[in-house]
Amino acid sequence: MNEEHSRALYDRALSVMPGGVNSAVRAAIEPYPFFVAKGDGGHVVDADGNRYIDWVMGLGPLLLGHDLPDPVEAAIQRHASRGPMYGTPTEIEVELAEFVVRHVPSVEKIRFVNSGTEATVSAVRLARGHTGRNRIVVMQGGYHGAQESTLVDGDAENPRPSSAGIPQSFAEHTIPVPFNDEDAMREVFEEHGEEIAAVMTEPILANYGIVYPEDGYLECLREITRDHGALLIFDEVITGFRVGGLGCAQSRFGVTPDLTTFGKVIGGGFPVGAIGGKAHVVDGFSPSGPVFQAGTFSGHPVTMAAGLETLRFAAENDVYDHVNRLGERLRTGLSELLVDRAPEYTVVGTDSLFKLVFTRDGPGPNSHEEQCVSGCRQEPTCPRYDHCPKTGADVRRSDTDRWRRLFWGEMKAEGVFLSQNGFESQFVSYGHTDEDVERTLAAYEEAL
Repeated sequence: MNEEHSRALYDRALSVMPGGVNSAVRAAIEPYPFFVAKGDGGHVVDADGNRYIDWVMGLGPLLLGHDLPDPVEAAIQRHASRGPMYGTPTEIEVELAEFVVRHVPSVEKIRFVNSGTEATVSAVRLARGHTGRNRIVVMQGGYHGAQESTLVDGDAENPRPSSAGIPQSFAEHTIPVPFNDEDAMREVFEEHGEEIAAVMTEPILANYGIVYPEDGYLECLREITRDHGALLIFDEVITGFRVGGLGCAQSRFGVTPDLTTFGKVIGGGFPVGAIGGKAHVVDGFSPSGPVFQAGTFSGHPVTMAAGLETLRFAAENDVYDHVNRLGERLRTGLSELLVDRAPEYTVVGTDSLFKLVFTRDGPGPNSHEEQCVSGCRQEPTCPRYDHCPKTGADVRRSDTDRWRRLFWGEMKAEGVFLSQNGFESQFVSYGHTDEDVERTLAAYEEAL
């Protein structure tokens, strides 16, 4: 496989960009990443002309794939041709806001921003302003963007920054607890309940191996935050408009948060973020309330058009049926492969998300008939229940080095582009086909 052009581009990039990239995860692959020249349906073609089945999909935004349907492309071109941006409100941002409010259970009002990180930063500030409290509870191993309030490791007693450049005094306002641990959450609220502004969590840990919530866990979070006057924030930057269709993951689980953060799909492949929720909370944003929030490019008309037409197309066509069916085929096929190839590994995911986590132990090859065959669901009756990941720490203990250093490259050699590390989700798009699934499963069989 010729990669001379990618290598030359990376050599140039190292001279002008830190690590040769503009987002750290892109450099996770050694010795260097390949550079993409174009997308085509469910595939990408790199700078050297090599073609790959693309299950990264821009790390999630491309629900429809690389080839946009005519109405989506026409809307993007129409708004781009009218002018780059204006610094004033436009009708298209109102229309997208109305669409989201109609479909997402928790959202009565919404504020658009420019990235998932900006959304979570603003949501944390809003929660603190609304409650008059400072402390935020997050999940160990969860990820809420590159922001000071959530780049925190450790535990409830010893939080510490997970990045240089963040003062320890910032981290002391953040309380990390294990996902799926109701007892740990209750202990934190017993000790710090009057100081906690919000609990922020992904409804599914989708940035850390795709960890599904145990039955009743999200309901526990809803109950305990309500009882203590704190807000519940669902970070649906990844799961939003992927899990649970247009109602997002909160509709799947039947748990309504006070605030929800969005990104990725809601912008149709363009830079976007959003914070939605109960009107009396979201009205805390300026100019309605005292919590300052503003942005030059917020509500950008091209992004709003791309997001609205993407969601309209998904609503009016078989997009969710298609991507969820292929996702189930991938997860089921992987589960069948593992019986003989690697029974200790765990298939995770739901709807159009999938991942193979290289867990290090399991119940043995003879228990596969009773297992969750389409992705771990934390079912207590499943023979894998004691072995599948329930927290971010469980995923971290998996063989992520083997995944990245050996397995990823073998899949790439088979023409399959997977997420760049053992933590990030993989995504099915409307541009993928049954043939893509069959070729991918064959590649997994070869690589495993």
